[in-house]
Amino acid sequence: MKEITQIRRLSLWIFFLPLIAINLCLFISVNPNLLEGTIFTVNQIGRSGFSIPYLDGSLSISRASRTFPQYLIFKPSMIITGILLFYYWNNNNNLICKIRNTENFKYKFRIFGILSAIFLIIHSIFLGVKFDIQIYKLFRRVVLLLFIIFELIAQGMLVYYLFNIKSKISDITNKKILVIKMILVSILVVVAFASLPILVTKGNTHFKHALEWNYFVGVITFYLLTFYFWRRTT
Repeated sequence: MKEITQIRRLSLWIFFLPLIAINLCLFISVNPNLLEGTIFTVNQIGRSGFSIPYLDGSLSISRASRTFPQYLIFKPSMIITGILLFYYWNNNNNLICKIRNTENFKYKFRIFGILSAIFLIIHSIFLGVKFDIQIYKLFRRVVLLLFIIFELIAQGMLVYYLFNIKSKISDITNKKILVIKMILVSILVVVAFASLPILVTKGNTHFKHALEWNYFVGVITFYLLTFYFWRRTT
């Protein structure tokens, strides 16, 4: 099926493109001297001492990516990722339709997946844009929150549908990966709810930053698992 081939390719891009982008921004933030004296001199806000934010949480993704020149990497990468997400969820919808003989049906996971892509693009566009009004700051946080919520809903619903048709696709999928995807989504949801009381209160900055980096990797790992879930077809 051509949809499977497209989904496998898209899943790799959706995993590696943002992963490379955020870590390249991190590398630039930690090593600003490498670009000193060039047209890409790193903005002071975007500079940091040695940091492994996945562990110490001393740097947020926003700070590492919202200033010049990091945003030249981050913004296009996330916008492209958002576009790829649109095609990913659309192709999954087409594939499920073909397997379940529900031609032209629009499954709910497609809707939530596309909404998550839209909010990721909006967040990327407005990241680093300064408006000294409180409602704008709230707007950015809401957009990011909606991206995460819709993404988790879409992932969870897709896993649910795949689990329901596992007998029909057993010869072209890896059942163990489906179980791992289910566990991953469950962990992401549990962590989100468990961390909510900390996230809505002041303080615990390092914890929030470390959670941000690791959570983002957890969300996109879903797509890497997709690549291994579907077997190569002809």
